[in-house]
Amino acid sequence: MTTSTRGTAKVPAVLVLEDGRTFRGRAYGAVGETFGEAVFSTGMTGYQETLTDPSYDRQIVVATAPQIGNTGWNDEDDESRRIWVSGNVVRDPARVPSNWRAKRSLDDALVEQGVVGISRIDTRALTRHLRERGSMRAGIFSGTALSSASGAGVAPEAELVERVQAQPHMKGASLYEEVATKEAYVVPAVGEKRFTVAAVDLGIKGMTPHRMAERGIEVHVLPATATPDEVYAVEPDGVFFSNGPGDPATADGPVALMSAVLERRTPLFGICFGNQILGRALGFGTYKLKYGHRGINQPVQDRTTGKVEVTAHNHGFAVDAPLDKVSETKFGRAEVSHVCLNDDVVEGLRLLDQPAFSVQYHPEAAAGPHDAAYLFDRFVSLMEGQRA
Repeated sequence: MTTSTRGTAKVPAVLVLEDGRTFRGRAYGAVGETFGEAVFSTGMTGYQETLTDPSYDRQIVVATAPQIGNTGWNDEDDESRRIWVSGNVVRDPARVPSNWRAKRSLDDALVEQGVVGISRIDTRALTRHLRERGSMRAGIFSGTALSSASGAGVAPEAELVERVQAQPHMKGASLYEEVATKEAYVVPAVGEKRFTVAAVDLGIKGMTPHRMAERGIEVHVLPATATPDEVYAVEPDGVFFSNGPGDPATADGPVALMSAVLERRTPLFGICFGNQILGRALGFGTYKLKYGHRGINQPVQDRTTGKVEVTAHNHGFAVDAPLDKVSETKFGRAEVSHVCLNDDVVEGLRLLDQPAFSVQYHPEAAAGPHDAAYLFDRFVSLMEGQRA
């Protein structure tokens, strides 16, 4: 429930966590109530790309950088058709945006799209709490949403906690279909067309097919419910599985589709949710991380080269695969190709007997560093090798 209201900077608001911890501040964006999984993102910039990333569906995103909104909101950097986060938490919102491309403020964008937020809270204390206790269900309440259900004035904290605890958990949530495109569309190659790729949309960001198009790839973006016949109807040189939200343990359809692609030995590339889908297709399990990886400054080592990349992440689940041995799967030998240097979480997989690989992070660099751009070139090399 939201009520879009401008001029809300003095409206009281409260963030309530499922374990009873509360943070009181001021409304930021729309006024009302919202629920989601409270997570923190460590990027110092790139908030527009973060908020419009479908992977953040049903999450309340806490910005660890103290001041957010300095560059406003423009019409070029959206990564999808709308803001997907359930709520936005900032410490010190910029009073006036300053960027030549800005069309409106971040606050204006949140109001226009009915996204409830909160500002003027201690985001450092909140982040430390989430690191210690783990990501958890939360709610933001402002305006009439702070009223008691009994009609007896302001709701007591215990009542707000009960509202939060009544919400579904992220574990077991199937969300990829609700964020994916319903109709197929094509992103044409830039310059001469070299390859055709079928991209399965599980929550794809707009920059991802653009990065492939820059390399001469015509990208056919297909719904998450695409069948093998629909994938191969575009006569693809390669198949791509995108990022997306929710628990990969619920994604039986995409796992079956990826298995069909692997059986035909078509060059395959997956990112984020697509990495978890590949893990499941290979017979590995997945599990929920305590607080996940989110931001544009996560260190990952590419084990095939030994190089360390600074990468963009948004994932709360990971693949449970052995780090130090080659695994035998029904599609051939597989190994962990990338690993997070902070906590040894699996950040990539590759097959040794056929052209398929994946990474857990976002190589499209929107927003984020360009260290991982080579992965799109690696995908091109696989398609070149298959064609040869």
